[in-house]
Amino acid sequence: MEENSSGFYAMMSRMKYIERWALMHNVRKETISEHAMEVSMLAHALAVIGNTRLGKNYNEEKTALIGLYHDASEIITGDMPTPIKYYNEEMRDLFHGIEDRACDRMVDMLPEDMRASYRKIFFPTDEDKDIWRLVKAADKLSAFIKCLEELGCGNTEFRSAKESTLIKLKEMREELPELKIFMKEFLPAYGKTLDELQEK
Repeated sequence: MEENSSGFYAMMSRMKYIERWALMHNVRKETISEHAMEVSMLAHALAVIGNTRLGKNYNEEKTALIGLYHDASEIITGDMPTPIKYYNEEMRDLFHGIEDRACDRMVDMLPEDMRASYRKIFFPTDEDKDIWRLVKAADKLSAFIKCLEELGCGNTEFRSAKESTLIKLKEMREELPELKIFMKEFLPAYGKTLDELQEK
């Protein structure tokens, strides 16, 4: 391999090795790679709902792309459990700084002429603040869906996580009608079996 080769995409591929929910028993393990794909899909759905139902002007493709990379820093930091990450304001600010440094490190792995394009994805700007709100909502939706799946398998370990995540989603949907629509129209189907989902 040439000395000047970039390791950026090889690093990205390692998302499939990082597991989420480290402090909790999981019936089925979930990786950051799986989570990133789901958040990307959900964030895109929220953007489409906003545009088609609410007259918004979201960049749907950019929303999906930011969702895809939103947890890329965890390749370096690992998945920090929420009770630790948000233990207090000092801990939250400290960890956000660590995440930013991890993102800087990864973007710097790219050839210099490509870095600007990825900085727009990794670091929120005022221009993209509405997109990031959708991505954060999609992140919570993904966590809630995980709770539903684990509880559906009889794993009561996720009971309190489900309750606290639902409280947060209810707060978020007051400012995001897109999220309210998704939760009403699409979220109930996550409790159905494969046969039920295929019924006309």
